[in-house]
Amino acid sequence: MKVELEADKCVASGQCVLAAMDVFDQDDDGIAILLAEEVGDELVDDVKEAVAVCPAAAIRLVRQ
Repeated sequence: MKVELEADKCVASGQCVLAAMDVFDQDDDGIAILLAEEVGDELVDDVKEAVAVCPAAAIRLVRQ
């Protein structure tokens, strides 16, 4: 599965990092950054949680 992040929409809440720390981090301004653009089955549930809790709706999980 592919993870898409629209960083320009990010409001720096950090919820994605809490939900999926192996996939997301934050830069010095708190804006989300992707650590992995593609995730295996073991991380899909974490990314789905990040998508659900993102207040800016800046994250998508896309089936390839």
